[in-house]
Amino acid sequence: MKMNSHFNPGCLPILIGSLPVTDHEEAVRLILAHTPEIPLWPQLPKLPKEGMVRQFLTGFPGLQENDNRCWIDTSNDSFEEEMVAFYEDYMRVEAEPESLENSRFSLGKDTAQGFFTFLDAISHHSFLALKGQVTGPVTTGSGITDQDGRSIFYDDNLRDMLVKLLALKGRWQVEQFRKHSSEIPPIIFIDEPAIVSFGSSGFMGISKEMVSDSVDEVIAGIQDGGGLAGIHICANGDWGPPLLSNADIISFDAYFYFENFILFREQLTGFLNRGGLLAWGIVPTGNSQVLEEITGDQLFDKWRQQLRVLADFGLGKKQLVKQTLIAPSCGTGSLSPKLAEKVLRLTKEVSKMARKEYVND
Repeated sequence: MKMNSHFNPGCLPILIGSLPVTDHEEAVRLILAHTPEIPLWPQLPKLPKEGMVRQFLTGFPGLQENDNRCWIDTSNDSFEEEMVAFYEDYMRVEAEPESLENSRFSLGKDTAQGFFTFLDAISHHSFLALKGQVTGPVTTGSGITDQDGRSIFYDDNLRDMLVKLLALKGRWQVEQFRKHSSEIPPIIFIDEPAIVSFGSSGFMGISKEMVSDSVDEVIAGIQDGGGLAGIHICANGDWGPPLLSNADIISFDAYFYFENFILFREQLTGFLNRGGLLAWGIVPTGNSQVLEEITGDQLFDKWRQQLRVLADFGLGKKQLVKQTLIAPSCGTGSLSPKLAEKVLRLTKEVSKMARKEYVND
């Protein structure tokens, strides 16, 4: 954790990347209308190459695609040469940072058109900070397989290349954002729901060290570029590793999992005492029925009760508010457009209520 000592968000709203539309300009308009202070570039998973696992894999050796399915083919005769070329490109960027911009580690319009549409739009807007995202190595590595159906996270060589690819794709975003003046360093979330599930039967053979080392390297890539690194987790499980990581921000599902999250009291208070920020995912996205019925006032009351619980840990309500961002529990890509827009509206509303009561009083 390096950069966030001078950033006190004070309950500003922030979003998670995905939206259930197929028009990038429409998505950017929605984002700027609801979170103008810290807008982000949109991911549109209804477009096949913008799916959570696929979107950041371009540039990986052996990447194959067919009928919206992708995998890593290590059996091809050219795979070893591709590996060598990958590491040559990586070492070149490490030695000559300016070469990152046009390298294999950049985002492309075929998989991340939202990034470029977003950059065009923000030239006409003022903002406090800019937010991007990259899917984490555990989630990506467990979600993409080799030609034999084995998740690549289990292979030391493939995992190492994946981590380096994602770290530099995060850093590339930071460097692009830094060309646009803002008061706060760029914020890049590592979307990593699988990080809290490594102890389950589906993750046999994956150690805590493998998980922590992989995520920490992506965090370091973002921070080395001058950005703030967040970990976004919409799942429930072992919160120890993310809270003990070097992340600047932890984004969690406060609506459904707050009681589980605060079980990690020692790690949580340590994270906050060293200046960490919480992106408080108080607006639910995982249950359409709940979302249809919930109101901004109800969510604000729920968040306020949670705030009191954390303040009783000895952290102080005033300081907690400074270290808080108001967020949805996850992205909205799987919701209907109507409910997705409600998520954005509720995030804005709860943020406004929180700032009125605790920041602007």
